[in-house]
Amino acid sequence: MTINQSGWRPEAPLANGAGEQPTFTGNRALMLEEPLLFEIGATDRTGVDFDAAPHATNRLCGLERGKIGLPGLSEPETVRHYTRLSRQNYAIDLGVFPLGSCTMKHNPRLNERMARLPGFADIHPLQPVSTVQGALALIHLVGEWLCKLTGMPAVAMSPKAGAHGELCGLLAIRAALEARGDARQVILVPESAHGTNPATAAFCGYAVENIPATAEGRVNLDALKARLGPDVAGVMITNPNTCGLFERDMIAISEAVHAAGGLVYCDGANFNAIVGRVRPGDLGIDAMHINLHKTFSTPHGGGGPGAGPVVFSAALAPFAPLPFVEQTSEGSFRLVEEETAEDHHAQAFGRMVAFHGQMGMFTRAASYMLSHGADGLRQVSGDAVLNANYVLRSLEDVLDAPFAGAGPCMHEALFSDHGMAQGFTTLDIAKGLIDEGFHPMTVYFPLVVHGAMLVEPTETESKAGLDQFIGALRSVAERGRAGDETLKSAPHFSPRRRLDETAAARSPILAQRYLADQDD
Repeated sequence: MTINQSGWRPEAPLANGAGEQPTFTGNRALMLEEPLLFEIGATDRTGVDFDAAPHATNRLCGLERGKIGLPGLSEPETVRHYTRLSRQNYAIDLGVFPLGSCTMKHNPRLNERMARLPGFADIHPLQPVSTVQGALALIHLVGEWLCKLTGMPAVAMSPKAGAHGELCGLLAIRAALEARGDARQVILVPESAHGTNPATAAFCGYAVENIPATAEGRVNLDALKARLGPDVAGVMITNPNTCGLFERDMIAISEAVHAAGGLVYCDGANFNAIVGRVRPGDLGIDAMHINLHKTFSTPHGGGGPGAGPVVFSAALAPFAPLPFVEQTSEGSFRLVEEETAEDHHAQAFGRMVAFHGQMGMFTRAASYMLSHGADGLRQVSGDAVLNANYVLRSLEDVLDAPFAGAGPCMHEALFSDHGMAQGFTTLDIAKGLIDEGFHPMTVYFPLVVHGAMLVEPTETESKAGLDQFIGALRSVAERGRAGDETLKSAPHFSPRRRLDETAAARSPILAQRYLADQDD
């Protein structure tokens, strides 16, 4: 690509696919070939007019401000650039988002409107408590719902996301063990757990040991019991697990861990599959985070915003972190921010954050809970499980389903690339699905299945929409089984062809200037 005074041009006419007539621009009708901002504009010009400014210096160190090397663009150029890029994005508003373990479901616009109401959207964390009583009441309401849905007596609303919630739960476990003079060193993590679980345990300073799975993809209870001992602080378990299966031995697991003096942490990222049907507190769980941005409507993805409240058993409730919202005997609400010896929170392990900063997440979750009600939330999980099993049984004849014999799956269906023609892999299936107009499913996860493909359709997909997705995935899988060589070069119709992902991971080009250096 080159830049000249007349703007960006491709160095040569680009072909858009095998056998297609190339175009001068590289565009394919309304699928526009969009360059980088640095290739559209130039650093020696600007898209707006400024009056001559006095010579400025940096007040902090007296150094003159240098050029920052950003391209100058007019308003139309800027607007068109980002609008064109937005048309190359896949989104839940365009079609099914089949990522497994991510619960990428439609988020009702009603909830978005509620989150933008004055009093929720424009408050400040340092406002006097008397001026934010409505916001505190809403946070308290969401916490009450979470306690009722999980059967747990206490909740910490401050964690910002799932992994942050995991950290909160483990810090509470560590505080409880230290309070009884029993500082243990090991956390057990089944191989069917989410990858953040062992990372969080290691971050907390624990040694992490793996517990194997059975042939049907669930925790090996005998192996777990054999490893329990006085050095084991607890177990981190994902239920439903990443194989899309409910851990049937959960009560037995909890009883064994408690008998050995440990505590049980549950990863609640998959709560969407059991909400309204199973109360984790009844399973013997001591702490569990809940992703509001998965189960209760907040838009998910893009690195935030998120919210990962943690519910606690009676054993861990005294160690829950500050701050938290508490209702007074007069009916008003206060924000508890300090430990005091006479209060029930005197053993709080400390703070996770300075403030409750995710008000939009709480508001959306409250809107979702209240609009569905208890019966509606029960239907949410039922429909999610029904859709996943429909996908599993509709494709198990053309895609290997390693745990199909273990009974119905929960919210996600797991497949592998076993049975594809020689040389064809999960990556080929995923890239072929892009040509069919769908975002690929989660690939190569969980690690316990070679060539894994994890599909989570969620409850918000209709049968007609699922049938279209199933037909597309079936078509691509059949091509892979037949050894269709065109699948090896897919996608053919996307804005970019298949990248060298190994080279991209090992030698990333993170800024435009590196491209310029290579051109030189």
